[in-house]
Amino acid sequence: MQILHPFAGSIQQYKEQLADPNRHRPCSCMLCGAKKPLRAHGFYSRTVRELAFDGAIQVRRYLCRSCRRTISLLPEFVLPYLRCAITVIGLFLKARLLDRKTLRQSALAAEDCDMPYQRGQQWIRRFRGQAASLATALVALMRPPSAPDFITRALTMLETAGWVAAHRFLFDKLRMHLLGWPPSLAPDGRRCAL
Repeated sequence: MQILHPFAGSIQQYKEQLADPNRHRPCSCMLCGAKKPLRAHGFYSRTVRELAFDGAIQVRRYLCRSCRRTISLLPEFVLPYLRCAITVIGLFLKARLLDRKTLRQSALAAEDCDMPYQRGQQWIRRFRGQAASLATALVALMRPPSAPDFITRALTMLETAGWVAAHRFLFDKLRMHLLGWPPSLAPDGRRCAL
């Protein structure tokens, strides 16, 4: 299971904070509810593409001694299962859906001149499918603005609340993904089993 690392700052500052295993250690297991502190269980590496960074970061893992499952402390500027950071996706979606720019212009607005056409199309398709539920969920953070459709309303609310702050609320409280969970995952982030 992934939970968010309460962190605000640059990726370099995140890397420096990661050295202390007791910092932000969960005091109980979110999966089984055991009230014992979790044990540090190493790291896994994942790539991130941010505006000023394109490389790998370490994500700290913790092990619950009761249920023997791991919890990952994902930085809040990263979306689960996506390489690009929230700011890159937010700039692209805003340019494409609000400002009505072309895919190439939207990719340049997100500072990704080599963005594949399919990636942009996938983000747009997933966001459009998720826009109504995002706008409804974000009502807990702010009053909804008047807008012609749910896509414009959701994008305006995300811009006003802040993309990272909205992601933190949606992911921590509701287990919602900003672009919707991929088809292979259930809404709570676990793999579907047949």
